[in-house]
Amino acid sequence: MTEPKPPSPCCVPGKHRAAILTESRRTTAERIRATSGSTEGMIPLDGGPFLMGSESAASFPADGEGPVREVTVAPFYLDRHAVTKDQFREFVRMTGYVTEAERFGWSFVFIGQIAPEERGRRISGQVHGADWWSRVEGAHWTNPEGPGSAIAERLDHPVTHVSWNDAAAYSQWAGKRLPTEAEWEFAARGGLRQKQYPWGDELTPDGHHLCNIWQGEFPVINTAEDGYAFTAPVDAYQPNGFGFHNMSGNVWEWCGDWFDPSFHIFATRVNPAGPANGVQKVNRGGSFLCHASYCNRYRVAARTANTPDSSASHLGFRCARDV
Repeated sequence: MTEPKPPSPCCVPGKHRAAILTESRRTTAERIRATSGSTEGMIPLDGGPFLMGSESAASFPADGEGPVREVTVAPFYLDRHAVTKDQFREFVRMTGYVTEAERFGWSFVFIGQIAPEERGRRISGQVHGADWWSRVEGAHWTNPEGPGSAIAERLDHPVTHVSWNDAAAYSQWAGKRLPTEAEWEFAARGGLRQKQYPWGDELTPDGHHLCNIWQGEFPVINTAEDGYAFTAPVDAYQPNGFGFHNMSGNVWEWCGDWFDPSFHIFATRVNPAGPANGVQKVNRGGSFLCHASYCNRYRVAARTANTPDSSASHLGFRCARDV
């Protein structure tokens, strides 16, 4: 049985018709805005069909990675790498934008990023069951570890402590948008079919580290064998087959979709954009904190989510643009 279609606008009386026309104008305005930004630093993708998702034993059933399904995406542009601190600084300088972490007065910081002698002064609380996460007063995008920290030496690293709302605001200012989850995975796969990582199935081929994740014993020992204990420059490591950097590890990246572990089972297979509403927004790619012992979500099919106002020292984003 097919779902009944709503009546066309011309047959909808009064305020209902007005509401539909308003929504149509809003959608048109969003499209114009999402195609007005510069494509410098972006990679054009032709789109097309690909196999999305995973049924790997390494996946988490509650995340809803599977089933593997053929999805088709339209042509689009995507940033070659995550938005940098320097790029976000320009946005703030031009607009006066204040992030949610700044308005709230605090953000979450991985405890290992705070010097032991500073922890008593900076940390005002920790997350029950995940005490490596510290609530740090005054932590935000320009003071990533709290008061006294700075970004001057890390301007080419991904901006962090940005909520979904912050990322969406930047994207709108730039004449772009956040990628859909399907677009993100299409780009992350780099043209490969059902591989674990953007480069293949082996995490460290020939002993080479190709992403920034945790090595050692999480959360107490990070050997930083990949070259970075925390975030890395946005163009660190070799790009994937499409030319994208750091689609695995470094920072989690916000997508435009609301999160639902089962919505995609029944959703359209052509340009899916997630459910119409929800509580959390999708994050993709994993971060420098991911480790196989507890969070191997640096695989290209892996997914997680956070509320749109969440911010932390491992959350960033990159932008997409319509063709």
